[in-house]
Amino acid sequence: MNRTRTNNRSSRNRNGGADFRRGGGRSVSSAPARSGGTGRSGGPRRRPLAPQGEFALPETVVPALPAVQEFAELDMPEQLLAALASEGVTAPFPIQGATLPNSLAGRDVLGRGRTGSGKTLAFGLALLARTAGRRAEPHRPLGLVLVPTRELAQQVTTALTPYARSVRLRLATVVGGLPIGRQARALQSGADVVVATPGRLKDLIERGDCRLDQVAITVLDEADQMADMGFMPQVTALLDQVRPGGQRMLFSATLDRNVDLLVRRYLDDPVVHSVDPSAGAVTTMEHHVLHVDDADKHAVTTEIAARDGRVLMFLDTRHAADRLTRHLLNNGVRAASLHAGKSQSQRTRTLEQFKAGHVTVLVATNVAARGIHVDSLDLVVNVDPPTDHKDYLHRGGRTARAGESGSVVTLVIPKQRRSTTRLMAAAGVTPQTTRVRSGEEALSRITGARTPSGIPVVIAAPAAARPERAAGARSRGRRRPASAARRGRGAPPATGAAA
Repeated sequence: MNRTRTNNRSSRNRNGGADFRRGGGRSVSSAPARSGGTGRSGGPRRRPLAPQGEFALPETVVPALPAVQEFAELDMPEQLLAALASEGVTAPFPIQGATLPNSLAGRDVLGRGRTGSGKTLAFGLALLARTAGRRAEPHRPLGLVLVPTRELAQQVTTALTPYARSVRLRLATVVGGLPIGRQARALQSGADVVVATPGRLKDLIERGDCRLDQVAITVLDEADQMADMGFMPQVTALLDQVRPGGQRMLFSATLDRNVDLLVRRYLDDPVVHSVDPSAGAVTTMEHHVLHVDDADKHAVTTEIAARDGRVLMFLDTRHAADRLTRHLLNNGVRAASLHAGKSQSQRTRTLEQFKAGHVTVLVATNVAARGIHVDSLDLVVNVDPPTDHKDYLHRGGRTARAGESGSVVTLVIPKQRRSTTRLMAAAGVTPQTTRVRSGEEALSRITGARTPSGIPVVIAAPAAARPERAAGARSRGRRRPASAARRGRGAPPATGAAA
């Protein structure tokens, strides 16, 4: 397949990219970043007006290739096409059909699409197709996907693993909360593509376990959240270390002005594609604002949690999430909490319990607002309304994914009404507003609420991760037979890497 770039990137170093020189793979920043205000011909480049809160998207100079309706129309390895068929993926989603012809040709891509629109395969298939046939050296991956959260990193890895396996590429997941030694060994074994959070990747680079000077394709997923979480300095430092002239793809559900720096500095004449407005208007998603009395809110929440079916509930703090979880368990509701106070292994196990239906109510903070995909989840409840419209959109994006239907319900006490009205307007959402009380028919009709059994239930807590044995520590167990050691040598790590 022809993977030649269709746009000339020889001027990357002059326009704000990294100037790589010998000396341990360190990068030296060159001239100031591309401003986006001047075209390559020297004249001003006109940019369209942006919606309020968003930056003006760049105009594409080189015309984009037309969208496709079938994966078979794409210039992809046969193994990837066979893997798509094997996974039951029959036709590309709009963002995939629009961006893949261009990303497979090597173009930079700026894509906006709501959660559940298919962004992962939109960048993942191009990354794997263009990397197939190459082999990474130890500690020097060929492709990089940067994401803001551990959960999203694991979701991306899970989604791409069958396709990576089909073209014999090794994936490594590099995130905090898991043993860094195992991740270092995955890189040492020659991981071809790394899916990472910025902080842990920075740690591994500083340890000498990873170099980015061979990374030819870089993806930023949910870049706006990385900016909101304060990762921008780490992200730019990492991007300055990847190979000059490489391909960059930036995908996100929202593109606000915090992302403008990344677009202007690192994307070169990108193909711009937006599935829908960043307000995330989804025809299969209903939005409800339920006005409740402060004294009745706890009872309303409990009855919603006792519904027949799973529900994802968002609260502001981890302490509030834990309190509500204990209350629900004491009232016969199979609930579990998910927040940053849990270890990664606990969070992973809790999600597995929720996906399997062993837990029917997941009580979470914003840690679950992105990167969590649960099939057929039809109700998200904001027990505490978010303060930012982007948080509302990403919380709601856990339901009505990939064409399914779902509802987002926000409980609002009197003092929150004005701020919630502003929130909905900023999100571009017109909700149905209803006054409800616990035990009323309207609450049951909208949410499926019912009276809980009141019989306490106990759910086994996920086991905490075992501390990693210090380097050089001697094993007290039975020594492995030499034959077993030889068989295991060279095998991919069991944790943090996917074949």
